[in-house]
Amino acid sequence: MKYIDKPYFHEIEIKRSKFIAHIVPYNIFESYRAKLREKNPKASHIVYAYRRFADGKIEEAFSDDGEPKGCAGMPLLKVLRGWELVESAVLIVRYFGGIKLGTGGMVRAYTKSAQELLQNIPLTEYVNREDITITSAYDEIRKIEYICKNSDIEIVSRDFKNNSIVWQLRGSRDNLQKLKIE
Repeated sequence: MKYIDKPYFHEIEIKRSKFIAHIVPYNIFESYRAKLREKNPKASHIVYAYRRFADGKIEEAFSDDGEPKGCAGMPLLKVLRGWELVESAVLIVRYFGGIKLGTGGMVRAYTKSAQELLQNIPLTEYVNREDITITSAYDEIRKIEYICKNSDIEIVSRDFKNNSIVWQLRGSRDNLQKLKIE
């Protein structure tokens, strides 16, 4: 599986309709969609599809935003599946150019727009990250910081208690297993 780490966009024109495809990390999807609506008040449609992890499973959703059912959002979702993308959302802003595309033409246009966008951006291998809490003695601070730095483990927070430190850490399961406190 793969994901993207920042927004990208690509624009194409098909029969005078303008399709502006955006891909964003899922964690900014809602705010990005609101900004697109604000910046494109005259757009005919802003369709989307996303795939993300929720409770250990992949959750998927899409919206046709007024286009005929299944002609816009579902093709985008199929593109995300085909590229094995997770934690990502594709949004396409469409400005109608006056020529009707028909349902088949819309499916092809939305698919082409998303495909061309994805062909030109870097994709990153997705690693599911987990959160854990550990407790350590004060004399283990440097050891834990060293392991975290060299094992791609994020130190989310540290809570200094009287006789110990409570660490909130985030990383892949394999990397977190490297963190053995003796």
